[in-house]
Amino acid sequence: MGCSIRASLLLLFSLIAFFSPLSKGDVELSPQFYDYTCPKAQEITRNVVAQAYAKDPRIAGSLLRLHFHDCFVKGCDASILLDSSGTIVSEKRSVPNRDSARGFEVIDQIKLALEKECPLTVSCADILTITARDSVVMAGGPDWAVSLGRRDSLGGSVQGSNNDIPAPNNTLPTILTKFKRQGLDLLDLVALSGSHTIGDSRCTSFRQRLYNQTGNGQPDSTLDLSYASQLRTRCPQSGGDQNLFFLDPATPFKFDNQYYKNLIEHKGLLSSDELLFTQNNDTMEIVEKFAENQGLFFQTYVNSIIKMGNISPLTGSNGEIRKICRRVNHT
Repeated sequence: MGCSIRASLLLLFSLIAFFSPLSKGDVELSPQFYDYTCPKAQEITRNVVAQAYAKDPRIAGSLLRLHFHDCFVKGCDASILLDSSGTIVSEKRSVPNRDSARGFEVIDQIKLALEKECPLTVSCADILTITARDSVVMAGGPDWAVSLGRRDSLGGSVQGSNNDIPAPNNTLPTILTKFKRQGLDLLDLVALSGSHTIGDSRCTSFRQRLYNQTGNGQPDSTLDLSYASQLRTRCPQSGGDQNLFFLDPATPFKFDNQYYKNLIEHKGLLSSDELLFTQNNDTMEIVEKFAENQGLFFQTYVNSIIKMGNISPLTGSNGEIRKICRRVNHT
């Protein structure tokens, strides 16, 4: 195990304070940001998420994914929520988001309720951050204090969405490069990949593993044979692109450490999941530690998602507080 990974784990065991960098505008984010201007902000958000979750538990993974796909493109600024209009080409049209990003109506509902309670106060970027935490908690995962004070972007970047979000068929070096570009490291990569303990993926995202992983017409040798056979029944060589599969078939709606146990059994659904166990000794050792110690996974996950939520937020007078999350205030 590399010294840096060992050092990172030692830091975790010693419960160091989490990292909260200064943001654009040099105003630090704070859990108390809305205490006076909108004290019920988190309660209102949680209630809407709870209603949505009761109707459709799948929404937890969807809302968590929105936060991830937002933060990896120009920082956590709600750019992913903007529809195409005027000069804005929506990030919803990008390859990682098209036909798969969902949960926008839940964000709309939260924003509507917050605008009634405290107009033009709570940003869409903060809503995404709060809903990610609430989704994890509702699915049985850890809780944490969300730092707030992000503002909303005035545009999006479909190109950034296409280039910066890790893809299911990326190599481990490519994925790690994309994480490092955001100030995240190998430990963050393995921990945040644990988000795949809930949620679904489409056949089109892993089909090559079942039929032609390396271009030689053979399935992925790191995929359990019986699991591959089961997947082929609903993910044929052609057609069925949008068919959905649990990322963690063992406990699909429970936020736990089962994802890492699946990887050890060669039952990671996506190539980008399984390679954490098969292609790098450092990531393999972290996978094994998380598989045997759920508390360690939860603790690491909280540190890493807080760090991700602090990527380049707009603060101070930068950006704006959108009235409607799907569009900028003045178009």
